[in-house]
Amino acid sequence: MSKSYKLARIALILALLTPVYFAIAALGTKFGLWGWQTGLGLLTVTAGPIILGIVALVALVALVWCLVRAPRKGWAMALVALAVPVLAFVTLGGMRERAMGNPIHDVATDFRDPPTFSQGVIDARAAEDMNPIRNYGEPIGDGGMPDIAEETYASLLPQLYPDLDPLLVAAPPAEVLPKVQAAMMEFGLADVRAIPQDNRVEGVAETFWFGFKDDVVARVRGVDNGTRIDFRSVSRVGKSDLGANADRVRELRAAVAAKFTET
Repeated sequence: MSKSYKLARIALILALLTPVYFAIAALGTKFGLWGWQTGLGLLTVTAGPIILGIVALVALVALVWCLVRAPRKGWAMALVALAVPVLAFVTLGGMRERAMGNPIHDVATDFRDPPTFSQGVIDARAAEDMNPIRNYGEPIGDGGMPDIAEETYASLLPQLYPDLDPLLVAAPPAEVLPKVQAAMMEFGLADVRAIPQDNRVEGVAETFWFGFKDDVVARVRGVDNGTRIDFRSVSRVGKSDLGANADRVRELRAAVAAKFTET
């Protein structure tokens, strides 16, 4: 076995171990082995590109060596090994762009009067030093990325997510509330609870990999000839949510709407 072939095999092994590394960083965060600042910040965002760069360099050297030295075996392994970090860099680059395009972590269908959470949720977030539930009319400040610090959620939301609209249904609030609760449970939210006196339903969403939790609320209000349902989803940690909250609101809105078209 030639040295170039051995190097190609080492490069391939390292490349195949990189997804394992990132999975450990994410799942370790999810299961509480370390905080999100370590799992996402240090292990993924900071150390991740360095590790990928090392693997890419080893793979590139192996590929060149395999191609220029007889018997020219192992180049395919080296090529695959090089492709893994390249694809990972593309993925990380896409995440960075998505973060820049989604610089906030609090999304609602009513940007003038967003649904509020129960005092229990507000107190729990404060006790755990999580993102506060902000007033949409106040400057974002350090709750967002630097270039939007002077902006407000009320001004940003219609620009970022002009398609996020409330749901209007032709039924009274008393009939709507249990259907919203059922839809949120079927949607996969945890700790779903209705608060009838406030015409509100709350729940918690959790991401698969890092286990990030977002608080979700649906507000039910009577209007002419029916009910208006507004949704809000707020990340507990981090600044950019990569668009996850907006996607969740869209999907949850559709899930609730489906409850009123069932036969």
